[in-house]
Amino acid sequence: MEMKTQAQEMLLKHQECLKRQREAVKFRMKKLSTKQTEITKKSSAMRESIRKKYEDIQRVLDEDLGMTLTHLEMEERAAVTALEDLMEKNCTIIQEIEQDLARLTAELAQKDFLLPYSLDTEIVGRVIDLLSRTDPSKVNLDEPKADQILSLTNNMLLLIRSQTPITKRLIKSYSTEVSLDPETAHPKLIISPRGDSATYTDTWQELPELPGRFDTTLNVISLQGFSSGRHYWEIDVAGKTYWELGLTYPTISRKGRAEDCWLGRGSDSWAVEFFDGEYTAWHSGVPHQLPVTKHFSRIGVLCSFPGGLVSFLGADSMTPLFSFCAGAFRDCLHLALCSGHDHNGTNTKPIVICNAPPSAFQNAQEC
Repeated sequence: MEMKTQAQEMLLKHQECLKRQREAVKFRMKKLSTKQTEITKKSSAMRESIRKKYEDIQRVLDEDLGMTLTHLEMEERAAVTALEDLMEKNCTIIQEIEQDLARLTAELAQKDFLLPYSLDTEIVGRVIDLLSRTDPSKVNLDEPKADQILSLTNNMLLLIRSQTPITKRLIKSYSTEVSLDPETAHPKLIISPRGDSATYTDTWQELPELPGRFDTTLNVISLQGFSSGRHYWEIDVAGKTYWELGLTYPTISRKGRAEDCWLGRGSDSWAVEFFDGEYTAWHSGVPHQLPVTKHFSRIGVLCSFPGGLVSFLGADSMTPLFSFCAGAFRDCLHLALCSGHDHNGTNTKPIVICNAPPSAFQNAQEC
């Protein structure tokens, strides 16, 4: 009877041990499955990131895209296959444990425990060895290499964007330095010392009354005038809700009726106006509503004397906004800016020339 009790206790202990080993292996199976999902998601995310970069690149790079993704997929398949192999090893030992547990249950159901019973004591060591060999942390993607691929594709995209569109490079090659002439500025405009910006102030400044000074509209024109070639300027209008800018002959009205002095309202100037989120191109008092909803932070002004053209662009993306064809210009042209009033406190930012020279009155090219 005593031997029977000892045998029963031994079997029960072994049964509990096997149950613990089973739970340990099941937990490892769960961890392996979680790792498999994690790797698949990471691989998919990396491939998607790279795919998005490649989608922005010209079709000639599609073959390279396919090769890159296939390489990553191959590594993913290798990692997933390795995990499946480890999971299969765990499944095998679980099956063996289940068989032993079934046999033990049958033995425990018998009344005679005097017969010698062979215990598989090696199973514990095998489970310990298995758990060591199937550690999911040992199976990983080569993420640093994948990150390098992503970084290289991003550099490639930046390189392509720096070379395109061709019109961007061409137009920017016409960039010309220009500065504002404070002697033409409306008394409610503060011109920076460098002559590169105009800021509205509600205070009427005590300035000399000069024939060339605007005293009706919030305008200022450039010190330099241009009469040949091609010229391009970019104006920073970020944060502003109202502004006007364009090109004008020096003969534009400076005093008197406001309508005569506004940019684009007469035949002496060409302009684009932004007010309350809407863009309007003006010349000779004729408005052209522009179907543009984007708020550009920079506006480009292109002047071509050979072509007789004045063009406006959303310089952020070199988006064409509107072009005027004058045929042949009858006088030299000046850059003209209107900073706009404060618009109920929403238009306090300055309007800034991005092509200003280091010194306000350096290299003046009066025509």
